Amino acid sequence: MERDKIRFSWVGSHAMYLDDPATMNFGNMAIGCYGGNTAAGADKNEDGLFVLLDPDGSWEFVMLLDAHKTAESAELLVSTIDCAASEIIGRLSQPISQAFDALQEYLLSLFTSEAFINRCREVTGETACLICARKENYIWWLSVGDNSLYLLHPDLAARGQFLLNQRNYYEWIGYANTFAQPVPCYSTGVRELREGHQVLVITTDGLLEYGAQSYANPQKLFDAFYSARDMKECVGATLMEVHQEKGRDSATVIAWSFDNNRTATMPSDQ
Repeated sequence: MERDKIRFSWVGSHAMYLDDPATMNFGNMAIGCYGGNTAAGADKNEDGLFVLLDPDGSWEFVMLLDAHKTAESAELLVSTIDCAASEIIGRLSQPISQAFDALQEYLLSLFTSEAFINRCREVTGETACLICARKENYIWWLSVGDNSLYLLHPDLAARGQFLLNQRNYYEWIGYANTFAQPVPCYSTGVRELREGHQVLVITTDGLLEYGAQSYANPQKLFDAFYSARDMKECVGATLMEVHQEKGRDSATVIAWSFDNNRTATMPSDQ
């Protein structure tokens, strides 16, 4: 794992965490990495992540990766976004009315560039990629593949709403590359955060598809994370459950809370 005061990166090929979930705090975030249970056949970890934080706390930027065949595609995405960090910071430093449009335009131009597509052709395997950014009281995301982003808030939970993005299968970046197609396939979105306390959770499918698949029920995810006093301990407990249930696939989780003191544009129903 590599980090400084504003950025953090990790790829599972460098530190696999087989049988041994690892958790840490980075800024206001809790990060957990787990490579799977070797008794169930786990022998590698192909997840990856990259995080950028604003020192003043006005925004966070997260990229989560779930590669297969090899971790080369995750390594490529981490190195690409790391080199683009100053450009990303510049766009997220713009006024909220411009920041997300500028960020999305930049990332799509990066991923559809001839140089990046040519580098993708040189790797073995491909990766799901979910990028999200929070600025002020809004969250934006760009998703290729089946990683998950949850917004946990009682107003939304009461209506059965937890997951922000749609998980899509058979979409990747890498040797099989959606951005090399005549029409790239991806999803994006922006949501206003609710007033008060909320928790954001971003995870690979290893947390959802192990054994009993408890966290495939988003209500259980809400129950575990929303009222957690120590987010790092909460992340560690969920990954330990995956291990004890003999989860074979790697699982990576990033969670952080945000207290929004602004009145929501759309009020709750009375």
